Amino acid sequence: MKATFNKKERLKSKTEIDLLFSEGKSISKYPIRLVYRKSIFEENITVKAGVSVSKRNFKKAVDRNLIKRLLRESYRKNKYLVSDTTHQFTFMFLYSGKEIPEYSLLESKIKGILQKFISQEIKTS
Repeated sequence: MKATFNKKERLKSKTEIDLLFSEGKSISKYPIRLVYRKSIFEENITVKAGVSVSKRNFKKAVDRNLIKRLLRESYRKNKYLVSDTTHQFTFMFLYSGKEIPEYSLLESKIKGILQKFISQEIKTS
């Protein structure tokens, strides 16, 4: 599997995002929270993902965009962990910290969250 994060894999649908926050479950490893939900897509992909950073904690768009880039990159490198799930899911990664993180911290937290997600998914399936 390629380690890319192309347009088809991005979560952009407003209705899908609303459903995700109203019906989704969540896993947290400070400073990142993953909200996920089982979904059905027409495309042949297993996960659609999005990232978000609070404007309350980071007033400057430059800082928010930097953190979002770091989140997307750390997900892109570790998405192989969830690529072999049997169902399709939507993910939203939320950053709730107060300071700009190091990339290594984000990558380890994302990896931990994805492994926690896989163990929970095995229990429920």
